[in-house]
Amino acid sequence: VRLQASGGGLVQAGGSLRLSCAASGRTSFSNYALGWFRQAPGKEREFVAAINRSGLSTYYTDSVKGRFTISRDNAKNLVYLQMNSLKPEDTAVYYCAAADLRSQALAGSKSYDYDYWGQGTQVTVSS
Repeated sequence: VRLQASGGGLVQAGGSLRLSCAASGRTSFSNYALGWFRQAPGKEREFVAAINRSGLSTYYTDSVKGRFTISRDNAKNLVYLQMNSLKPEDTAVYYCAAADLRSQALAGSKSYDYDYWGQGTQVTVSS
């Protein structure tokens, strides 16, 4: 599967952005558990959120709980990350990722849990 992330940009602290990730390929989009990661300058890539194949299960890293929402539209081959109450520390390149799972389980929070990656979209939050 090929992934293309979009929707990043420059926003003031307290603002909102919605990231999208479009998938294409032969395998059905609903076969993949999905996740969002981010990487700030000089830091390692970190897990942000994950969603299972059906979209009924999600989980988040503690720093974004209550502010970010991951969702998916299997009919449109899209996964979203709605980001509210943004903070300067949310500034990073955001990546979507897909894991080819046979079950409805969530994929993990490590990069190696995922099989495919998008190219990233820059999110900059000014103070």
